[in-house]
Amino acid sequence: MDTLSRLAATIAARRTADPATSWVAKLHSRGVPVIARKLGEEAVETVVAALSGSREDLVGEAADTIFHLLVLLDAKGVSLDEVLAELDRREGTSGIAEKASRSE
Repeated sequence: MDTLSRLAATIAARRTADPATSWVAKLHSRGVPVIARKLGEEAVETVVAALSGSREDLVGEAADTIFHLLVLLDAKGVSLDEVLAELDRREGTSGIAEKASRSE
């Protein structure tokens, strides 16, 4: 099992843990709007690190962003496998062409 799959499984296992001892459970107990806002905060911090931080800052913020994305996906019942399948479907397709196909 790769790192992202292990992380997704850990997040799923901690979803119903005690919110006093699990960040994942605490986020889940507060609901999707809070999880989504936290993902947004982490994404902004990643952008800031990319523009003005060190390489290490960017690595850390990118990890935080991916973690919180997985928490949000879990909260919405979307599996990592579904996202990976969508990426597989898009493989070999120009990003410009793929985006244009969504607006048709």
